[in-house]
Amino acid sequence: MDEITAEYAVDQLSTQIPLRFVPRTSVAAKTDLGRVRDNNEDKFEYYETEDPRLLASRGLIYVVCDGMGGHAGGQFASELAAKTFIDVYLSHTADDIGTAVLAAIRAANRYVMDVGRTFPARRGMGTTLTALILWQDQAYVGQVGDSRAYRLRNGDFMRLTHDHTFVEESVRIGTLTAEEAAVHPHRHVLTRAIGADDPLVPDIYEFDLQAGDVFLLCSDGLLNHVEDDLIAEQVRTKSPAEATWNLVNQALAAGGTDNTTVMIVRVDALEEVSAADA
Repeated sequence: MDEITAEYAVDQLSTQIPLRFVPRTSVAAKTDLGRVRDNNEDKFEYYETEDPRLLASRGLIYVVCDGMGGHAGGQFASELAAKTFIDVYLSHTADDIGTAVLAAIRAANRYVMDVGRTFPARRGMGTTLTALILWQDQAYVGQVGDSRAYRLRNGDFMRLTHDHTFVEESVRIGTLTAEEAAVHPHRHVLTRAIGADDPLVPDIYEFDLQAGDVFLLCSDGLLNHVEDDLIAEQVRTKSPAEATWNLVNQALAAGGTDNTTVMIVRVDALEEVSAADA
């Protein structure tokens, strides 16, 4: 089966979208096998372009996936999903960012499902996917599974995503308390995942973007061992590189029972582009 690939043909993108803002970012990412697993099923990718037309149409892209499936199936699923998401998102012809994000997530889902059906060794593989798009003066987050996105703004550390897990959905409808959910034996059971459902219904969030915003994407290997207040402290007080390193090390020191991935994207400036410069 051929892989989905795309050459990012800028000439096919809309010429009607003016470049109004350019996010200037600092990015750091770290992933670790952990102390228990013998392969790393996490995957992170990002794509930052300097092409003005691609910036105007698609912006900057950051993805974290956490695979599952055993026998390297989870590793394969997360790599396929991250790559396919970026390829399809960049080459999609829709002007609307949310439409392109939805199409890219669903394409990743179909591809992972198709490969799982075609190759018996890959059957049942799947992955989470959390994607951040910084476009002009807006941010979009696409979410499937229980990896997470957070944002630090003016000292306020805010979780941006909901986990697609049995326990979190039970808490939202009131059948479990947060305390019960924290120790529930099914707390890691996903209700939505790339490779499991077709048609897949991801969550897509849209936010305004400000200079100084700091975004954190992570797999649940971090969340299993490091509380949100400790994550927030690192993001508030350290550079992206220091914070990613420290957070992964904290997860390892606390047991490292899963692969752990952390990506931090800091918006250092949001440069306004004049019509003459665009």
